[in-house]
Amino acid sequence: MNMDNSETEKDARHAARMQRKKEVVDGKIASAQIERGVLLVNTGNGKGKSSAAFGVLARALGHGMKVGVVQFIKGRSDTGEEAFFRRQPDVTWHVMGDGFTWDTQDRSRDVASAEAAWEKARAMLGDPSIGLVVLDELNIALKYHYLAVEQVVADLLARPQHQHVIVTGRAAPPALVEAADTVTDMSLVKHAFAAGVKAMPGVEF
Repeated sequence: MNMDNSETEKDARHAARMQRKKEVVDGKIASAQIERGVLLVNTGNGKGKSSAAFGVLARALGHGMKVGVVQFIKGRSDTGEEAFFRRQPDVTWHVMGDGFTWDTQDRSRDVASAEAAWEKARAMLGDPSIGLVVLDELNIALKYHYLAVEQVVADLLARPQHQHVIVTGRAAPPALVEAADTVTDMSLVKHAFAAGVKAMPGVEF
C-alpha cells in the first residue's frame, strides 16, 4: 500500500468517526432545552478553583451581567483579580475573611466573619438583577462548620431562577455537591510551592 492510499484511508476513517461524534453531540445539544441559573462548585486540592471562577466572571461581564463576589476566609485585598474587577462598574466585590485559618487561630472570630460574609451573600442571592454570584472559599467555611451547610444550601436553592452561582474551595461538603448542577474536582499533580517557589503575583494572587 502506498503512502497516498494510507493517508486517504486515515482521512476517511477520521471523517467517519467525526460524523458519528457530531451526531451524538448534536443530539445532546438538541435535548438540552432547559434555561435557568446553574450552581457550579469548584473543589479539590489542585490550583485554579478561584481562577476558574474569575474567568467565568469575565465571561458573564461580556454578556452584560451584573456580578457579585464575596470572598470567605481570604483577607488580603491586594490580589490582581480584585484590582481589575473592582474597576468594572457591574461588579460588587466584598473581601470578608480575616485570613487563612492557620493564621487567625481564632475560631470565634472566623465564625463571626463567615456569618457576616454570608449575610452579604444572601443579599446578593436575593437580588434578581445580579446574574452571577461568586462565593470564593465558601467551602472552607463549611468544612470548619463556621456556617450550617443546610442553611447555605437552602439559601442557594431559593435564589432567583436565572441567577448563576459559583462556589469555590477545597472539601466541598456532600450536601452542596448533591445540590450543585456542575461539580469540578481539581486534582493536584504538581505545584511550584513544593519546590520552594514563592507565590508569584499575577499567577497566585
